[in-house]
Amino acid sequence: MQARRVAITGIGVISPYGGDLNQFFERLLTGESAVSHLLTEDLPRPLSTPFVSCRGFDAEAALGKPLALMMERFAQLGTAAAFLAWEQAGLARQPAADDGESRDEWGCIWGTALGGLSAHERGSRELWLKGRERLSPLSVVQGMNNAVNAHISIQLGLGGVSTSHTAACASSGIAIGEAFRRVRSGDADVMLTGGSDVCQSYGVVRAWEAMRVLAPGDALSAPSACRPFAGDRAGLVLGEGGAALVLEAWDHALARGARIHGEIVGYGTSCDHSHLVRPSRQGQVRALRAALAQAGLGPADIDYVNAHGTATVEGDLVEIAALREVFGSSAQALAVSATKSMHGHLLGAAGAMEAVVTTLALREQAMPPTAHLAGRIDPACEGVDHVLHGRRGVPLRAALSNSFAFGGSNAVLAFRAPPAEQTTF
Repeated sequence: MQARRVAITGIGVISPYGGDLNQFFERLLTGESAVSHLLTEDLPRPLSTPFVSCRGFDAEAALGKPLALMMERFAQLGTAAAFLAWEQAGLARQPAADDGESRDEWGCIWGTALGGLSAHERGSRELWLKGRERLSPLSVVQGMNNAVNAHISIQLGLGGVSTSHTAACASSGIAIGEAFRRVRSGDADVMLTGGSDVCQSYGVVRAWEAMRVLAPGDALSAPSACRPFAGDRAGLVLGEGGAALVLEAWDHALARGARIHGEIVGYGTSCDHSHLVRPSRQGQVRALRAALAQAGLGPADIDYVNAHGTATVEGDLVEIAALREVFGSSAQALAVSATKSMHGHLLGAAGAMEAVVTTLALREQAMPPTAHLAGRIDPACEGVDHVLHGRRGVPLRAALSNSFAFGGSNAVLAFRAPPAEQTTF
């Protein structure tokens, strides 16, 4: 079968900004940071760190109390985002008996790095610190990494593939890429995909803290703690959230009159195969070139890159070096921004959140900036066109979204702008 075009017909996000998709993107365009300060009373030592939290998210209101109680928070965030994307795509929760179409081949592929780890940590605390003899019978299903895709498939009647990918920070980038492959190849007409993670469990924060890659900061300095590509960058800021896309065969979307928000045209993946935590320029180069090749695009065709940009000392340098190698003489004009500077690093959900941002950038012909970067660019990170302030009304034809993970897993997604008549909210 000839490769099919893959449309994005639904977008859903649960973000720290609250509000709807329009408000989420507008706040990113203004460079507004969602980073705040996490202070807990945990024993034996409180947590005190910059963090991004979805404080306004009400799981029971979004999902209903019975369903929300069955889920750990990462599953609540992910399922809520998926429902929003599904609704925006104009698809019913359950197929009507007379619609003549089966969902037996439709599926869900999700990404998460930590999954239900918080459920297991909570269980350990209850056993060892509170002296309980047994745990909730929901502990196993709340702690499953595949809980989100399982709930989504059940709630939406999806009978095809239902699986999750765990590849650290590339988890949901890979999940989206694999869902794209299934639609492109003809295995499914519709796929729901994305990612969610919750990073504020005590053990997770302490583990990242031990690696000395977390940005320092108190309540006053927290909003500007994450500074990708800056000469004074001091590390990443963890966060939580969920983001989802509905991917659909182009002709299938047109036949049902669906609005097309964008198009995925390429997916490149690679492994550094050199070091667990030290990124490799050549590994990233291979993923970038693979995405461009599948998309049938050259470096001069790409107008924007949503960078992985975590604000770690080594990671930012390697990513810019990889972009300069792949884009060559086009690199100087290549617009690049790292939105983790505002919404934080969502680990396994990062690729999905940034795929949403990239789709919206193309749809709205506007690019969000890297916050806190003006006047601070590291000379070693120069050679591309860093977006320092939100840009509107620029001609954007195609864009890339990068996800580069510990373990050497790399994923790059290539997107095209939607038809011109569908580029406004």
